[in-house]
Amino acid sequence: MTFGERVVGALKLDANTFEDIERDPTAMGQAVGIIALAALASNLGQIWRLGFGVMLIGVCSSLVGYVLWSVVVWLAGTKLMPDPATKADFPETFRTIAFAAAPGLIGVVTIIPFLGWLLMLILTPVILIWSMAAMVVAVRSVLDYSETFKAVIVVLIGFVVYVVFWMTMAFLSFGAAVVGGMFGR
Repeated sequence: MTFGERVVGALKLDANTFEDIERDPTAMGQAVGIIALAALASNLGQIWRLGFGVMLIGVCSSLVGYVLWSVVVWLAGTKLMPDPATKADFPETFRTIAFAAAPGLIGVVTIIPFLGWLLMLILTPVILIWSMAAMVVAVRSVLDYSETFKAVIVVLIGFVVYVVFWMTMAFLSFGAAVVGGMFGR
């Protein structure tokens, strides 16, 4: 499958696409690429306000967040809640889960002048729910689960860790801004 076919398959929540990604060790670059593109697309409407440097930090944070989420999913899925058929390594898990970021590409529409902020408010929950659904399909595929419920539980465990990571990043960023503001005078 090509990169484009994989993105479309992930958007369609096609389990066969996630299985193909799992089996292809050369898809690691594509996995990193889809996370980076989704992070850029979701912030594109704010590039003039945030600047490219902040967007680059957002891309790096997204990559770290997805690595962390993948580690948690891999450990929870293979050590705490494996099915008899579960045999996944970390690279397979990361590659497969990374493509769950594909719905974030839709965020590119936030660059439309005057409507971008409104579109962002409307699309953010849609993208989040769509990405979570893609994550469940990806986790069920990579961990060879026979039940969707187990995949949902593993995704939610990973999501909690992912949210704590983002909250920590926000707290550290805010703290750095406050300290920088105090000493910048």
